[in-house]
Amino acid sequence: MAEEVEDVLVIGGGAGGLNAALVLARARRRVLVIDSGTPRNAPAPHVHGFVSRDGTPPAELLAAGRAEVERYGGRVRTGEVRAVRRGDGRMIGFEAELADRTLVRARRVIVATGLRDGLPDLPGLRERWARDVLHCPYCHGWEVRDRPLGVLGWQPGAVHQALLVRQLSDDVTYFADGSEPDDATRARLTARGVRIVGGKAGGLVVEDDELRGVRLADGTVVALSALFVPTRPVPRDALLDGLGCVREDDGRIRVDASGLTGVPGVWAVGNVVDSGAHVVVAAAAGAKAALAVNMDMIEEELREYAR
Repeated sequence: MAEEVEDVLVIGGGAGGLNAALVLARARRRVLVIDSGTPRNAPAPHVHGFVSRDGTPPAELLAAGRAEVERYGGRVRTGEVRAVRRGDGRMIGFEAELADRTLVRARRVIVATGLRDGLPDLPGLRERWARDVLHCPYCHGWEVRDRPLGVLGWQPGAVHQALLVRQLSDDVTYFADGSEPDDATRARLTARGVRIVGGKAGGLVVEDDELRGVRLADGTVVALSALFVPTRPVPRDALLDGLGCVREDDGRIRVDASGLTGVPGVWAVGNVVDSGAHVVVAAAAGAKAALAVNMDMIEEELREYAR
């Protein structure tokens, strides 16, 4: 089995992981990024809300990030980390086994593996994902402004999303999807000017490769140009479980303000611990973690010097 030794192993090559690697590489740390090549935002045509990078295709943004990391001596490799365990030597905190059987030994680990979006089982929905079936008003709302819009109420966050979407258009329909809103919720939606449809959604109406509406179970069609669907986030955090990281009561991995988990030497950033983190937020979290990681290693080096 081939073996490599790094200062920091970054698992996940999205905005959070790459920004962490960039900061650490510029601090002259040996950094290896292992990326599975399956970014959450791959289906989206553009990244938005990232100053100076608004409108950049996701693949282009990641390619630029990889090039910047490598410019400072960091390395980025496509692959999969199958397991991470604690190391048994001084100054080597962890050992990671890759799918190609390479063993990477590292002093610190940053996990930025993201999440996958759980979607409702609605015929035709997955095929339209990130085109005219959308999940984030801030990420995709401007592009569908002033059109007939809908919000599918299959998740608790859907009402909040409908209130946001109303800011984009005067024609917004909230699909209660068979679950009648309570009086307080109905009052909030009505006050905002959101139409409420109580029937169960049965499928999408698509013509000429464009969304035209939602078909209810009773056959009624509600005309739409875009449908917002809050997702059920599923963090890719099995590696953190394997390391013994502690979870909050709501199931999230517990981290401090820098992304440090309950396991010394392990940080987690981006969507793996914050499902609402947009690209720019994940990038900022990666930078913050990198600063903490670098200082943590400096303190370790001082302790070793004093021995």
